[in-house]
Amino acid sequence: KLVPTRFTVLGSGSGGNASFLETDQTRILIDAGLSGRQIRLRLAQLGRAPETLDGILLTHEHSDHTQGLKAICKKLDIPVYCNRLTADELRFRLKIDLNIHQFVTGEPFEIGNMKIENFSVPHDAQDPVGFHIKTPDGGIGILTDLGQTTRLVLERVREAKTLLIEANYDLNRLQQDTRRPWSIKQRIMSRHGHLSNRDTSEAIENLANGSLENVVLCHLSSDCNTPEIAENSIKEKLEKLGIENIQITVSSQGEPTETIIL
Repeated sequence: KLVPTRFTVLGSGSGGNASFLETDQTRILIDAGLSGRQIRLRLAQLGRAPETLDGILLTHEHSDHTQGLKAICKKLDIPVYCNRLTADELRFRLKIDLNIHQFVTGEPFEIGNMKIENFSVPHDAQDPVGFHIKTPDGGIGILTDLGQTTRLVLERVREAKTLLIEANYDLNRLQQDTRRPWSIKQRIMSRHGHLSNRDTSEAIENLANGSLENVVLCHLSSDCNTPEIAENSIKEKLEKLGIENIQITVSSQGEPTETIIL
């Protein structure tokens, strides 16, 4: 096999989320929450184009994960993979005909030589899911937009070699934030909200004794977290446990994160 599997976060944060995964035979986007123009530009930085995509995989319907669909799919008939409730919400909101391939939550399916396992996660969307995408070079776990990492969720990504996981907020920063009303803070901290740095570090600790090699932190809040705080909180936890074999990367909103080669 000439080309190894490659995973790149094109951009991640409250303003939009999209990642690109390619094997020697298959290319997909995971979420399309950047603008169509930004998705095209950032794929171009990798020498790729939306025209070559075999599919777009959606975790849930929120606009910071889907807002680029309209622009990209208007001209290109790219298959969009999502479950029924996400599809219903998109048809209602976007008012364009998407080439939707509906999957049943919990039932695996294939795109090219990728096997896609999906599972429910707790978040305030219609039917949000996480993914464990199995490629010839190892698995990629996708855990974004969830209020807690339940035991079931962690079991589903336990064999993953690379993990994309949100580290949305630092608890102190969120509590001290003057711009968000208390009701919003409660939603963010709830079991259907988002993961704090502490939640994320506990999840990584739980997964750290297996096949995990790379962790990419995503979906950082621009005012209730910083890349430094997020990275340090995870690294401190791993150092305390004497775990040195996991590479931590922090994704950014403004540009693609360095490509991980599986």
